[in-house]
Amino acid sequence: MAKSIVFTVTTDISHDQRMLRIANSLASAGYAVTLVGRLLPGSAEVPALPFRSHRIKCRFLKGPLFYLEYNLRLVTWFFSNRFDIYGTVDADTALAGLVTITWRRKPLVYDAHELFPEMPEVVNRPLVRRFWAFLDKMAFKRAALAYTVSASLVTYFQQKYGRPVHLVRNMPVRQSYAALPSSPPYFIYQGALNVGRGLENTIKAMQEVPAQLVICGTGPLMPQLKKLTQHLGLQDKIIFKGNVAPKALAQVTAAAWAGIMLLDNQGLSYYYSLANKFFDYVQAGIPQVCVPFPEYAELNARHEVALLVENQVEEVRTALLTLLHDQEVYQRLQRNCLQAREEWNWETEEKQLLSLYAGL
Repeated sequence: MAKSIVFTVTTDISHDQRMLRIANSLASAGYAVTLVGRLLPGSAEVPALPFRSHRIKCRFLKGPLFYLEYNLRLVTWFFSNRFDIYGTVDADTALAGLVTITWRRKPLVYDAHELFPEMPEVVNRPLVRRFWAFLDKMAFKRAALAYTVSASLVTYFQQKYGRPVHLVRNMPVRQSYAALPSSPPYFIYQGALNVGRGLENTIKAMQEVPAQLVICGTGPLMPQLKKLTQHLGLQDKIIFKGNVAPKALAQVTAAAWAGIMLLDNQGLSYYYSLANKFFDYVQAGIPQVCVPFPEYAELNARHEVALLVENQVEEVRTALLTLLHDQEVYQRLQRNCLQAREEWNWETEEKQLLSLYAGL
């Protein structure tokens, strides 16, 4: 009989590409997988999947009461739903996982997408930071298997918790096409609209760039970004598309001129990050403007696919204009993307994932 695995996230699973890939790979390998996430007011219907899914609707949508409610609802759901392996994704669902394995006596897997105590929203709030640090510590302590998304985070977690932590990076499924850029050209940002993602500076940089910026995603920063766009008179240049389904997002990305991958150095979580979008842009065959944080700099040294810049308006603007007007630079980066995507893809990365679960 196939082993059953449950993964718990606080995201809308219809847009959580990493977890959809992980769940699909394990289901294809013969595991009975269930992915549990949130049901938000604007959630799209979950498409047909080769595994089970369940979504939890909460009264509270953010803040401490949301996290408490969500974890309590998870524990309650676990009373009537048993699994062989409990996969906790990040500290925000760790409480439910830790409570449940205590009385279920089953192994816990901890998938740390973020360094939660070092998130920009947390790092300057001592009490909140200590709370997430405690859950992080307990999850790593109790987990039978732990893995994360970047080599820098592997080193950090292994040194901090004195245990093996493995690497499963956020790579997309390999693409074989190279779409023609749209006319007029546009740059693309994909991902959550959160603090520290370089969005304000990118919008300001667009004032003197003869192209559009398409923003795919939602988040707490959206009202502020729309207000900034109106203040600068850029309503015709900044396009907010909201959440876009994965297949449609891949098409929008492939038709873009280049991608945006900027972050503020507001804590080690961002500094040690290795975001999905970095590889999504590569798979789409488009160059990107990217921060020179350790993971991105190391990968760019192997395959130069990005212009590395600090998250400053003038540097961002210069990079955008270079990609628009310097044909030699653009074509070199684009060729490198097409080469790199043969190496940086989920088909190679999932081998590591399946090997880790086979060893449980």
